[in-house]
Amino acid sequence: MSSTWKITFLALVSFLVGTSEYVISGILDKISDSMGISITSAGQLVTIFSLIYGICTPVLMAVTAKIERQKLLVYALGIFVLANLLSFTLPGFGLFIAARVIMALGAGMVVVTALDIAAKIAPEGKQASSIATVVMGFTASLIIGVPLGRIAAAAFGWRSVFGFLALAGLVAIVVLYLTIPRVKGDAPVPLSKQLALLKNKRVALGLSITFFWLGGYSIAYTYISPYLLTVAGLHENVLSGALLAFGIASLIGSKFGGYSTDKWGVAPTLTGGMLLHIVALLGLSITAQLTDSWLPVVAVLVVWSFAAWSSGPTQQYNLVRIEPNYSGIMLGLNQSVMQLSMAAGAGIGGILVDQISLASITWFGTIGVFIAVIASFLLNVRMKEKAFTESA
Repeated sequence: MSSTWKITFLALVSFLVGTSEYVISGILDKISDSMGISITSAGQLVTIFSLIYGICTPVLMAVTAKIERQKLLVYALGIFVLANLLSFTLPGFGLFIAARVIMALGAGMVVVTALDIAAKIAPEGKQASSIATVVMGFTASLIIGVPLGRIAAAAFGWRSVFGFLALAGLVAIVVLYLTIPRVKGDAPVPLSKQLALLKNKRVALGLSITFFWLGGYSIAYTYISPYLLTVAGLHENVLSGALLAFGIASLIGSKFGGYSTDKWGVAPTLTGGMLLHIVALLGLSITAQLTDSWLPVVAVLVVWSFAAWSSGPTQQYNLVRIEPNYSGIMLGLNQSVMQLSMAAGAGIGGILVDQISLASITWFGTIGVFIAVIASFLLNVRMKEKAFTESA
């Protein structure tokens, strides 16, 4: 098997992990109904997964840094498969939460290790594109995994989604063991060194953009299925198609974000994307409550997804340019902040649904993104000051 095919397979593994994380938002109402719990209680499954992923992944990767990469990936995927089997078989909400915790532990190690292997087995000069391929697999879970999960849940029950993920994971373990070459681990980077970068004000501002941009997005996205069904009045047979359109728009937005950053730069792409993100969330609020047709709602949903995910590659590059000598650490910190912001957004969204209304999530989501716009402006000022000082 050529390195291209091996990297493509690593992207498929990343897709499985991404589906396990994002699919909850697509079947939230079904989990709520079958377990007899509130939508907000079900929504905390996203909070728990993201919180464990964000906090524990850097620690686990530091502890396992010296372990041979192929072996670590197989072990981590084994933990992931076990968690999906537990999710499929164990009764009750409490045990399902426990399974989600185990799943998050395995998922974080799978993604980071897959990225590491992809960079090390890639042909010379193609490391960046190989990493991008694996990241694309994770993003593709929004495009294919979430709507497929919704379809499977409607046909076989929502637990079947985790049964299918477990089976796919078992196949992946066998293929990984047989095809992925042995790759040496790395010298561990102490967490203290990683966290020391947070004292840099530019780094703190850069990571705050990620936190508020994705946190605002998560407030609304976590509850998107019940929102579309209840507030916007979409029918079940339209919802899967709407989620598919949302996923396709996220891929196009991500591609455009990378192109725009190369052509026009970080500042206009990032600020422009987040401003369109705000407009789309406000537009979704208006169309969902003022029209009986599903077409305007889905159209605005597509714009929202495009705008939100156009910021992804731009923000990754933005963080690398802040501290180019510590690009790996910066991207690792960003992965943790992304998950923590998803957890915070899901948690805040749950409070809003409980205390105010399901319809309020899009309005409050705009506040988070607006704070990210302000942080982006302040970072641009500091970056210009730095460039002026260095050139003087």
